[in-house]
Amino acid sequence: MEHTEKSKAHVGEGLLQKIRLYLSEKSLSSPSDREKLDHDFATSTSFHGVHNIVHNRSKIRKVVWLAVVLGSVLLLVWQIYGRLINYFTWPTTTSVEVQYVENIEFPAVTFCNLNRFQTEAATKFGIIFFLWHIVSKVLHLQEISTNSTGSKEAIDFLASHQNFSITEFVKKKGFYLNRSTLLECDFFGKPCGPEDFVHVFTEYGNCFTFNHGDNLQAKGKVGVSGRGLSLLFNINQEEFTDDPTLGFVDAGIVFAIHSPVKVPQLDGLGLLSPVGTHARVTIRQVKTVHQEYPWGECNPHIQLQNFRTYSTCGCLKECKARHIEQLCGCVPFLLPGNGVECDLQKFYNCVSPVLDHIEVKGLCTKGTHNSSCPVPCEETEYPATVSYSMFPSHQALKHLSRKLNRSWDYIRENLVNIEINYGDLNYKITQQQKAVSVSELLADVGGQLGLFCGASVITIIEIIEYIFTNVYWLCILFLLKILDMTQGTSPPQNCLGNKNGIEEC
Repeated sequence: MEHTEKSKAHVGEGLLQKIRLYLSEKSLSSPSDREKLDHDFATSTSFHGVHNIVHNRSKIRKVVWLAVVLGSVLLLVWQIYGRLINYFTWPTTTSVEVQYVENIEFPAVTFCNLNRFQTEAATKFGIIFFLWHIVSKVLHLQEISTNSTGSKEAIDFLASHQNFSITEFVKKKGFYLNRSTLLECDFFGKPCGPEDFVHVFTEYGNCFTFNHGDNLQAKGKVGVSGRGLSLLFNINQEEFTDDPTLGFVDAGIVFAIHSPVKVPQLDGLGLLSPVGTHARVTIRQVKTVHQEYPWGECNPHIQLQNFRTYSTCGCLKECKARHIEQLCGCVPFLLPGNGVECDLQKFYNCVSPVLDHIEVKGLCTKGTHNSSCPVPCEETEYPATVSYSMFPSHQALKHLSRKLNRSWDYIRENLVNIEINYGDLNYKITQQQKAVSVSELLADVGGQLGLFCGASVITIIEIIEYIFTNVYWLCILFLLKILDMTQGTSPPQNCLGNKNGIEEC
């Protein structure tokens, strides 16, 4: 055992001797060579002012130039520090540009009746208003009291109607669009009809979208301002009704103007057109471009599974659907997904509490880059200006009364005229841009280097080479000293090994 340890020690000593021999064979300069290197660097460097310190024989001038150089370096460090601090605050600027075009995309428009259900069906199933209130909670959160009369009636209804499908009920007994409810439809002088609309579910029940992303056909581009989509609705208040206790006290059409590839968002964003009025809606297209984090709040890497383009509204729907499917084992029909559809019992007992849990825990948030649904990097909106006039006029009232075979009062209380068009053939681009790019930062730093020190990238390389050479020599001397101490010998002071292994002092 002792023999083995001695062998290992002998091998270790031999290895140290080889390392020491290798380092001693390295070409090390003498102190005079190092002084010459320092002098040559000071006189030849492109760093302005240093050579004046070396060349001047007057001590006063040396001190003055030393102060000038040090002051310039301090100012340079201060300026570069300020530039770096400013850059890492990720500043942005916003540019607004108006583009004039010959053709522009016409938006999608989603229409809903403020009276959501057929009167006959609502009379037979009076609880439907409360049930729909629960179902539409997935789109917008509202409080539902567990001690309310509607809640108790809902429990009894669910117990006696276990196979009741609210999806089929709303489709069949909600607002419908046909020739009796859509009396006139004109799109840039060409007739249109109910077949040009796509059915969608919203918090208003059955709604219908014109110029939907899957039904664009030849409606995509328009080339005339001042004309557009003109519609005449008959909301038929006698046939459709709603519950005023839930806030539905108006009669008319609610509609939302949105991109053809986005889902309609009516809650708080819909435009209202009451009965007996002609609503003239003038729109313009506004495109907004957001920067990704850290300059902005968008995340370009988020992709939605059920929508072609990203939107905050679509993202929130997918987020809620994902949590509900995990906890309830089903997906509400108002939310996207391919899972099993939630029945009313699941809505009442599971989906509604899960939605409260999502809201309390903040599981589906929007806005910032680290939220569940940050702002989109690009979005198109259609701000609208709406003006109203009484409809129809006295002469038009006589004409419509004869044409529809309806009384004057019926026409005043049920007809809604809506006209949507572009004010101008242009669109506005609001773009968030980086205030300082990497190239601008480098140019700024380079300008400060040149202004205060007359330096450039070449100067920085010269300084790095000078520092590296000195560090290289110091490291070899330090390693040789450590090896000598390891062997228990005291190295002579200020001695350097030459190529022949002879020490010079």
